[in-house]
Amino acid sequence: NLFMNPTVTKSDLIALGYGPSFSSEIIRLAKLLMVQEGFAYYSSRKLGRVPVRSVESVLGYELLPTELQ
Repeated sequence: NLFMNPTVTKSDLIALGYGPSFSSEIIRLAKLLMVQEGFAYYSSRKLGRVPVRSVESVLGYELLPTELQ
């Protein structure tokens, strides 16, 4: 359920059908977006989990809750 897991990892994106390198790029851009919004926590290189909303901003469309289970 989207509300039970409001974050996304590279593995989640791969499971949705995105390629490994594109999934990494999505996470990287989502982290950059979060840092620009003032969340310095996301500047950590080791952090690989980002909010669903930031991934949706990068992709330009909403992920369906059923896709993220």
